[in-house]
Amino acid sequence: MKIKIFALILLASVFSACSYKFSGASTTGLKTVVVRVFENNAPLVVPTLSNQITESLKTRIRNQTKLIISPTGEGDASFEGKITGYDIKPVALQNSATPTSGANRLTITVSVKYKNNLKEHEKESFEESFTKFFDFPINGAPIQTLLPGAIENINKQLSEDIFNRAFAQW
Repeated sequence: MKIKIFALILLASVFSACSYKFSGASTTGLKTVVVRVFENNAPLVVPTLSNQITESLKTRIRNQTKLIISPTGEGDASFEGKITGYDIKPVALQNSATPTSGANRLTITVSVKYKNNLKEHEKESFEESFTKFFDFPINGAPIQTLLPGAIENINKQLSEDIFNRAFAQW
């Protein structure tokens, strides 16, 4: 009986000492983060893209961490970036007398600077470019009606990659 009680106490202490975050994010020591608006420096400019990418990253941080997003000033960490590429090109050429595209590829590239201002975590800071694309078929619909969905899809992928690079350190 004493062995069972000892085993239960030992097991309870082991499990209480372990913790695992299912999001995989580690924000140890961080309380606030600043996300500055991503400038749009791409040769082809979509007026709303800057805010869309910025807000997508903020939403990801809000949903996956307990960090407070500070609107101005310096936080424990900060993100700033630039949209350096926005490109639509034909892909999936179909074999016919006149080569035509079966799909278009939207590619967005952002350059991100993440700075962890905590002395013990400065090495986690980085400056890196992230690129994602989305292929959408040409099905007779005007490209302008397909772009919002493609942009939203890419923004989710970019914010996930940026978030994981800053906080997951896998």
